[in-house]
Amino acid sequence: MPSSVHDVLIIGSGAAGLSLALRIADHARVAVLSKTALTETNTLYAQGGISAVLDADDTIESHIQDTLNAGAGLCDPDIVRLVVSQGKECIDWLLERGVPFTAADAENGGHHLHLTREGGHTHRRVVHAADATGRAVEISLAQHVRNHPNIDLFEYHNAIDLITEKKVGRDGNRVLGAYVLDTHDNKVKTLRARVVVLATGGASKVYLYTSNPDIATGDGIAMAWRAGACIANMEFIQFHPTCLYHPHARSFLISEAVRGEGGKLVLPDGSPFMHRFDSREELAPRDIVARAIDHEMKRLGVDCVYLDISHKPSDFIKSHFPTIYARCLELNIDITSQAIPVVPAAHYTCGGVQTDRHARTDVPGLYAVGETACTGLHGANRMASNSLLECLAFAKLAAEDIIRALPEIPPPPDLPEWDESQVTDSDEEVVVAHNWDEIRRFMWDYVGIVRTNKRLQRALRRVELLKQEIAEYYGNFRVTSDLLELRNLVIVAELIIRSALVRKESRGLHFTLDYPRTNDDEPPRNTVICP
Repeated sequence: MPSSVHDVLIIGSGAAGLSLALRIADHARVAVLSKTALTETNTLYAQGGISAVLDADDTIESHIQDTLNAGAGLCDPDIVRLVVSQGKECIDWLLERGVPFTAADAENGGHHLHLTREGGHTHRRVVHAADATGRAVEISLAQHVRNHPNIDLFEYHNAIDLITEKKVGRDGNRVLGAYVLDTHDNKVKTLRARVVVLATGGASKVYLYTSNPDIATGDGIAMAWRAGACIANMEFIQFHPTCLYHPHARSFLISEAVRGEGGKLVLPDGSPFMHRFDSREELAPRDIVARAIDHEMKRLGVDCVYLDISHKPSDFIKSHFPTIYARCLELNIDITSQAIPVVPAAHYTCGGVQTDRHARTDVPGLYAVGETACTGLHGANRMASNSLLECLAFAKLAAEDIIRALPEIPPPPDLPEWDESQVTDSDEEVVVAHNWDEIRRFMWDYVGIVRTNKRLQRALRRVELLKQEIAEYYGNFRVTSDLLELRNLVIVAELIIRSALVRKESRGLHFTLDYPRTNDDEPPRNTVICP
């Protein structure tokens, strides 16, 4: 297959990847890679909003302090200030590109955008487009990307591996491009680039129950690891407290904004319980709310708890949460008069590829932005609606650095084409499906909301066996998308387990019964694992 050459190759097409492409495209030739359709990303399903200081009663310092509090001592204060201070500019940039944010009403002190409040925030500072903010952002940015003459789109192209100097027998370890599976015809292409950016989203599909779409298989984290980049804080997996519990509703999230607007968590008998766990009740950070729900479900032996906002006026509910109202109604749940059955589910990967303040990784020429990166913003627990802000802020920072650096970076050399002369088509696809299922089940059972050393060791033994089996399978058969995702998932699972075993305390999203308290005897440390 012929290879193509670009200045910048962006792997991933969510808010981070698309906004980065648009910020760079006037200065360089850009390729954007999307594993399936361009807009099928975690961003598309983000309901809540984007946190930014816009209200006259709010301050940058307050947003910084809220983020630091939620991050349980592991946020990098300089990074938090860097990101939070760009909130208004990022919102203005999106407005210029036509993102239809919900307009304000009288309660917002005259500001032109409606601001809601979510867990961990002490002020209303969440800009949103009703309850489908991610969709509004994704669709708007995708339209601009499709129309830009300097951006080449590769939809239905699944990245296999990064190509580095080391991998092709050259001195150094600079990234030179990537091998990519075109899933239309199952042919492998070589994409060369002077700079590669990972914007592949998170890894929550490593768990049995998740709010994420099927594409969230940790591809960028696994590819960066295989290329020699360090990975940080993978033990901090955020479980969203409120996913819809219904046999016909896969991965449907009930936005935190429902609690922000007065929704109450109740037991099957209708009694509230969050006051017994935290003075902030429903607006406590997500780790506290998720553990509280998990505790009550196990204590009572019930399959779910309930989120009730039916005490609010019907018109208020329908106007603020039209997507949630419509989806629940399809399942015969009228949220204007009934409580919503909810359970926690894996939602956000706070760790990832370790980056600096310019989104650079340890591998020269390789950047990481968005959920696939560990920037220092989230620490041990991400505060609600800081994720899309991080995507936009670090896309801007990365774009500025890449534009500065490109004139000094030579074009990539000719690279060897993908060699599949020693492999055959698989006649055992059931192995892929079985291993995928096994990983997700033992990760849920042993490496979930509440952990123990015994469970983690059990998971580690299983993941080591599976890793060998998958590597053997990968070496013998032609690649498929399912196989590539499985290969990435097993690496992500191992990184989460090993990181969790290193941390001998409970902090933020990592809670272990063997060390139930936070270690305050020494300064908090990030968990960094390098190949």
